[in-house]
Amino acid sequence: MIDARLRELVTLRMQQAAETLHEARILAGENTGRGAVSRAYYAMFYAVLALLATRGLGSSKHSGTIALFDREFVKVGDFPRTLSRSLHMAFEHRQQADYGELTPPDEMVVAGIIEEAETFVQSVATYMKGNGFLPLE
Repeated sequence: MIDARLRELVTLRMQQAAETLHEARILAGENTGRGAVSRAYYAMFYAVLALLATRGLGSSKHSGTIALFDREFVKVGDFPRTLSRSLHMAFEHRQQADYGELTPPDEMVVAGIIEEAETFVQSVATYMKGNGFLPLE
């Protein structure tokens, strides 16, 4: 049986992922690509935090969180490598958007990252429902 506090934490993290993805869409619609890329990445990041909570894992660094996702969920086959690549790509683009050159990201890049984030968050939600961490709708 899954602890109620764990279920609550997973629900909170997945709500954060959904809200942040919504923010990314709004920012993209307002032609603020840097913010949209950052929010799309964070949507994926919050979904990964939800996953890691189910295993009692965490990291103080984004790179460590991503490495744990790869080790605990991709390597064992719970998620396809394509989702790992999407997460790594979004992280790199977020780094560039937040700390890199002054040129905003291309509109097509922004749209692609948001689409990949949508797929990522939906895949994690499906996994969580299938494993009893979120209620089936």
